[in-house]
Amino acid sequence: MAAALIGSFISAMATVLGAIPILIVKRLSEKWKDILIAFTAGIMVSASTFGLMPQAIEESGILALTVGFLIGIVVLDLIERNIPHIDVENDASSGIGSFDSKSLLVIIALFIHNIPEGLSTGFSYASQNESLGPMVAIAIGAQNMPEGLILAVFLVNSNVSKLKSLMIVTLTGLMEVVSAIVGYFAASYIQVLIGYGLAFAAGAMMFIVYKELIPESHGHGYERPSTYSFILGLLVMVYISYVYG
Repeated sequence: MAAALIGSFISAMATVLGAIPILIVKRLSEKWKDILIAFTAGIMVSASTFGLMPQAIEESGILALTVGFLIGIVVLDLIERNIPHIDVENDASSGIGSFDSKSLLVIIALFIHNIPEGLSTGFSYASQNESLGPMVAIAIGAQNMPEGLILAVFLVNSNVSKLKSLMIVTLTGLMEVVSAIVGYFAASYIQVLIGYGLAFAAGAMMFIVYKELIPESHGHGYERPSTYSFILGLLVMVYISYVYG
């Protein structure tokens, strides 16, 4: 339990780490944003393919993998369809006061988006594979860093103070810790959930990568450096999984 709590906390606080540059700069270079997002996509694909999916099969079989994977995709699809996204390019005119309705809607959206990510970490730490939890925490943390920076940029451009923006980013990250604890205890007490939970995490990650991260990293004319960054991210996670063994 302690390892799951620490891992989920570190993963969640990566959101805050990603937002810290907003104290220095207000705008985010499209090139480096795309490269960072592509790197994150590579890490998540690697963690899903070489970590979560094989372990889900080992825990509960191929049927559990299929069902859990599809549930993860459908849940994320429903969230993406019904929850608003952060539009960094068009957010400068959204601020009316120190805290407007659009900002509030985006913050609520981030809270909801972080629930499946926290569950993924909790399920992974409940697995029999002790190295899987840290791997998934690293993958989710890597995804949280650009997410935290983008959220902070959005809030600052919406006339929210930098300090308040960092506090909000921190609160959205802590939602992952709560959901990770829920996922850990659910899987620990109902063992059959572990395989489905790992497959769910893999499906959720793959949906995020293909639906959000890859299109975002290829939308501003930096496809080639983003592609190399994706490959680098994939290899980095392969090496991390090798080290954790």
